[in-house]
Amino acid sequence: MVEHAAFGARTTYRVGGTVRALVTLSSRADLEELGSLMANAGLAIFILGNGSNLLVADGEHAVLGVHLVGEFAGLDFRDVDDRVIVRAGAGLDLPVAARRLASEGIVGFEWAVGVPGTFGGAVKMNAGGHGSDMAASLLEVEVWREGAITTLASDALQLDYRTSSLEADQIVLSATLRLERGDSALSLEQIRSIVRWRREHQPGGANAGSVFRNPPGDHAGRLIEAAGCKGLRVGTASVSEKHANFIIADADGSANDVYDLLSVIRARVLASSGVALQCEHRFLGFQDES
Repeated sequence: MVEHAAFGARTTYRVGGTVRALVTLSSRADLEELGSLMANAGLAIFILGNGSNLLVADGEHAVLGVHLVGEFAGLDFRDVDDRVIVRAGAGLDLPVAARRLASEGIVGFEWAVGVPGTFGGAVKMNAGGHGSDMAASLLEVEVWREGAITTLASDALQLDYRTSSLEADQIVLSATLRLERGDSALSLEQIRSIVRWRREHQPGGANAGSVFRNPPGDHAGRLIEAAGCKGLRVGTASVSEKHANFIIADADGSANDVYDLLSVIRARVLASSGVALQCEHRFLGFQDES
């Protein structure tokens, strides 16, 4: 356990503050050993995967951060009748899994190469893109809460567009998917096509992907650009010139500037179009903008 640990710096914005303590778990044995300490620490638990959709406010936060590595980043699969049952650890990166499965001739998860998160976060927010999402193949998840591990069927998670019913103190340990066998070469080409598309249409730099959900029948990026926000800057944060639904944080910038900018964007889009944009991000230390 590390006290007063960097947390915002571990996100893809690479800005923001610290947490009171950070626990890194690399095995089930670690969880058994530290689980009671975590449950009785008197601090709210906050899970950190890759931090690819997380904004942490500047300053220190009275929470216990939890990060899963090692055994929790495993991947295995087995053929059952005409399907493939895949079990992925919550700490495994989605792009890593997408590429490995495609190379094994297991298809249906190619879309995930474009999501720079881990399985734990992907389940909690029903991550998706390129015409699919976690709900399309998820069978069940293993979840730890207050010292107990339970298995929940996907139907119990109330998966919807970028949401689930999982609570903040429920730590996803693994996810089980149902996929299919297919043509490995075609699957790998689909992955390459998704990667090319993202490089052509989405910016680099310190960002956390799409800031706002697409409203029904429209695109958040279009609404933001129509509201005159493309290139808009607040302090050390700016709206990407390449894609208006991305905010870029300057090196050594302020997470509070990112939050202030997304608040300005929402207000301007509401004034210009009447649409109240909803955030895809998770927040620590800020009012939830969703």
